[in-house]
Amino acid sequence: MNHILGISAFYHDSAAALISDGEIAFAAQEERFTRVKHDPSFPSQAIQFCLKEQGVSVESLDAVVFYDKPLLKFERLLETYLATAPKGFLSFAKAMPIWLKEKLYLKSVLRTELRKLIHQERALANGTSYYIERQKQKKPKVPKLLFCEHHESHAAAAYFPSPYDDAAVLCLDGVGEWATSSAWQGSGAELSPLFEIHFPHSLGLLYSAFTQYCGFKVNSGEYKLMGLAPYGEGKYVDLIKQHLVQVNQDGSFSLDMSYFDYAAGNTMTNRRFHDLFGGPPHPSEAPTEQKQMDLARSIQIVTEDIVLTIARYLRQHTQSDALCLAGGVALNCVANGRLLREGPFKHLWIQPAAGDAGSAIGAALQAWHKFFEQGRVSQIGNEEAEKSALKDHMKGAYLGPKYTNAAVIETCQKSQLPYTVLNDDELLAVSAKHIEEGKVVGWFQGAMEFGPRALGNRSIIGDPRNTQMQSQMNLKIKQRESFRPFAPAVLAEESAKWFDLDTISPYMLLVADVKKTHHQTVEMTDAKGLEKLNQIRSSVPAITHVDYSARVQTVHKETNPRFHELISTFKKVSGIGMVINTSFNVRGEPPVCSPEDAIRCFLATDMDVLVMENTMLLKEQQADEAIEQAKQVTFELD
Repeated sequence: MNHILGISAFYHDSAAALISDGEIAFAAQEERFTRVKHDPSFPSQAIQFCLKEQGVSVESLDAVVFYDKPLLKFERLLETYLATAPKGFLSFAKAMPIWLKEKLYLKSVLRTELRKLIHQERALANGTSYYIERQKQKKPKVPKLLFCEHHESHAAAAYFPSPYDDAAVLCLDGVGEWATSSAWQGSGAELSPLFEIHFPHSLGLLYSAFTQYCGFKVNSGEYKLMGLAPYGEGKYVDLIKQHLVQVNQDGSFSLDMSYFDYAAGNTMTNRRFHDLFGGPPHPSEAPTEQKQMDLARSIQIVTEDIVLTIARYLRQHTQSDALCLAGGVALNCVANGRLLREGPFKHLWIQPAAGDAGSAIGAALQAWHKFFEQGRVSQIGNEEAEKSALKDHMKGAYLGPKYTNAAVIETCQKSQLPYTVLNDDELLAVSAKHIEEGKVVGWFQGAMEFGPRALGNRSIIGDPRNTQMQSQMNLKIKQRESFRPFAPAVLAEESAKWFDLDTISPYMLLVADVKKTHHQTVEMTDAKGLEKLNQIRSSVPAITHVDYSARVQTVHKETNPRFHELISTFKKVSGIGMVINTSFNVRGEPPVCSPEDAIRCFLATDMDVLVMENTMLLKEQQADEAIEQAKQVTFELD
């Protein structure tokens, strides 16, 4: 069997993915193990997980593939600094020691890290005495090292796991080596590049500039900006199009860099940008005002318009009826929803780990097809692919660690926490009853999801009919801004009853409108800004955003039977086949991975119930001392 390890590391969202004979076996982000959000370090724990689960060693790997080419990125940095000198000197002086010490010699760094893992594997196999003999031995030989260009990794992650045998591929992000946007043609086992847009002209960085200007953190606050947009008006759309970005008929675009500082400085925007929009950046953590809402709405509209323009040209150029997406911009589910409704493609598939983490999968798959010259594991027609959620190769994105009920019980006993073990029928019935009673339930089941979305295995769930649930979960559970929307997880067979969505959405990457039959009359018609949070807009208000939209996850019996059965059981007691689904974490930390993580998060928040496999814990039964200790640890992590 051929085993290829893909690695994404040293920028943000480090991850590892193992491909075995062309099939995605396992994948995980390093942050889930280290508990450091967006951890950029070498993904040693993620690698160890993947290899252990598959029963292979580092030395038995056929290749290790890195997700970008550092020399090309170094070339871009040097040229950018030279082009903007002397303005970028401080940034240059800060970056160069890291490059000269580590990134420029990445091949040596990777070999060193892989040898550490080999020594750990040998020590486990041969006992601790191995370390005594270690100095006498030659350096162990590491597998073949390969490097994939950044956008090539994105494109491979978008196309090869998709259900389509012929597709256009679009990758939009901040920047890789030089490319910020790229288009490809996927056919069978081949990816062919079509065109690129190069740094500093970047749709991802344009969106991030507004993210920072509105007081949010780049590379994590973009979700907030997208969630804030419906509260505002597009007052600045014309200003953005007239001064900041020029878009051509073929979708290519360019930015007026006199308004931006990211090419050589330490911030995204400069004084000219600030003057254009009437003031300095909004302070971080300061209360959001109407101006930020209007800016968010405006840049969201501009982003959607650019994505649609590129897609229309790409459809005309390729004549493909399917489009595959990856790159950080592909996580903008509002733009995805509009692309589905108004775009020229009949079929749309988005890599669930569309950011850099998913490029670990893409790099490994590209090596399988290009370097090892292997065909796709299975090829099916585009029409057939559209019929089932099982037709893609992501295994529902359930590619991470899982734990037995015995392991869960052992963890509870070590922590001296009271718990109850239930059989399957009891567990589902009791859990559904708790949700129906308005309680917030931590749901920890099976293999952890790969990518930023919780898809029913590391989730916090609640009743979407509850009028107080959105604010309660945001402020008391997630400990984040009150305006952040929550997603509905709906039975796939019931989706059409609730949403204007005529396709599946198993990865929670499409926004659709709640059907008008479920709308309710809004009483506070003069409400502005965040006052709109108090308006009841539908019969499922906790998942209905202020513009009557929702970020939908369709839950399929084939890919997650346990979660599907829970929602089906909830339907029996509530009458609706839908629950709120948000990631199992609090602000500032990644989603939980282990039972220990889940217990700490459960105790530190106002969550009412924790369900791990067949084990249930109730907050009312837990000791005050355990709760206070968990809160202290969570505060330190944050």
